[in-house]
Amino acid sequence: MKVLLSSVFGPYGVDDEYGQASCRMELFHNQVTREQGVFSIRMFHPTFGLHFLAANISAATTVLDFPSEARFVEELRNDYDVVGISFIVPNFERAKRMAKLVRRHAPRAKIVLGGHGTPLPEVDEIPNDGVCRGEGVRWLRSFLGEDPERPITHPILSDSFGGRILGVPVVDHSGHLTPGLGCPNACFFCLTSSFFDHKYIPYLTTGREMFDVCEAVERTLGYRKFYVMDENFLAHPERAYELADLIARNGKNYRFSLFSSAENIKKVGVDFLVRLGVISVWLGVESNLKTFPKNRGVDFASLVRELRDHGILVLTSAILFLEEHDRANIWEDIRETVALEPDLIQFMQLGPAPNTPVYRRFRASGRLIEDVPYAEWHGQGQIWFRHPHFSREESGRILTDAFRYDYDTLGPSLVRMAETVVRGFQNINGSRDPLIVRRRESLRRRAEKFRPFLAAARHHAHNDNARALIERVRATYDEAFGPMSLKQRAQGQVVRAYAAQEARRVAAGRNNYQPPTIVTRYRT
Repeated sequence: MKVLLSSVFGPYGVDDEYGQASCRMELFHNQVTREQGVFSIRMFHPTFGLHFLAANISAATTVLDFPSEARFVEELRNDYDVVGISFIVPNFERAKRMAKLVRRHAPRAKIVLGGHGTPLPEVDEIPNDGVCRGEGVRWLRSFLGEDPERPITHPILSDSFGGRILGVPVVDHSGHLTPGLGCPNACFFCLTSSFFDHKYIPYLTTGREMFDVCEAVERTLGYRKFYVMDENFLAHPERAYELADLIARNGKNYRFSLFSSAENIKKVGVDFLVRLGVISVWLGVESNLKTFPKNRGVDFASLVRELRDHGILVLTSAILFLEEHDRANIWEDIRETVALEPDLIQFMQLGPAPNTPVYRRFRASGRLIEDVPYAEWHGQGQIWFRHPHFSREESGRILTDAFRYDYDTLGPSLVRMAETVVRGFQNINGSRDPLIVRRRESLRRRAEKFRPFLAAARHHAHNDNARALIERVRATYDEAFGPMSLKQRAQGQVVRAYAAQEARRVAAGRNNYQPPTIVTRYRT
């Protein structure tokens, strides 16, 4: 038995018959720092789910990530029994094209479909022999005739690659952890929660299991930093407490980036996050106009400030074009989100995705615009439903203006992040606890890495707010660490040269980087 698991083909982020330029294959550059020009944070992420599947079946399996159409066809010649295609809603036409290519070039292979695009009502327009909706490991094992209930094996994975900051190629490796899937909060807009039937499906149920995977990643790849792909990791505090205890008892300096609701951060406390080794948190603020149960009673301004004061980077996410939004209060919402002063902000349009409560309600009421192709259903272009106060064109302009307002008001996220790290270094001081001492030393090392970038940043500040931020942060670094060393000054000149080159690319519209094709073979 031979299995091929593939993501959709590129190129990505271009206007063609399969997609739009406004739907890029980068998390940060697509929906967080997209309007920050040369300061936009660039990196790619593997298709984690495919590797998780490959690690948990017995068949010889190849994972093909970011192929071209030609490279996909070339791989099909290897006589696979099963070809799996993972796709999201905007990539519906790409998945359909790939399935047709399988039928043409590997006609005896069975086609299985997976990913967040599978709830689409037209999914069977894509040639297939099976559609996985929801948790995939057990489904694929069953499809292949394997035992679906045998223990889960967590793959050893890097979280990202191809990083660039101010045009400089950076190597800042993280391991990837998926403790579990789904979220029971059942927010009306959330495709992930709906995809897993508003349930949490654990893969790593204890802190010991997480610690063991961390040690395996450290032994295999040498990484001690991890991105935790779990919708609300701190909703299971006992697991986090056990993990923190094991880290302390074993003298490790593991660090984590994670998603969490504000309510759960308040329950465990920011001091605990420092002990656990949390270095960044993604917080769903969503809207100041609409109260979500997970955010009830939370003072976000105070929470964001406390997190940053402890050296924890904060990414807040907000939804635009809610039903409550009109021409006046949408800007109140945008301004209040920016006033929280996080390191990073994701603005996303309300997107009625298949199988979500908002999709079902809008479809039943006739508010979905039927002739908008799925390639435009990505939340960074124009809305695909009838809003009482905004046209589709206005939704695109206001979204862009929101990102620009963030950048114009608060300055580059890169510099905000540098500020958070040095704030943490200065504030987490005086403890004799060996774990906290290690945390502070880690902040010092991270801060030192920012200094050459801060030296170059001043030459690309786009307004007075950015210039003031950069000079303030540079002064704080001088106060905390003394003058830059000769090595750091030389590095700053190198960064400046890279940044100048990148700025020219941005100005010419030539900064749409494409991920390389990555082929990973399991048990072959």
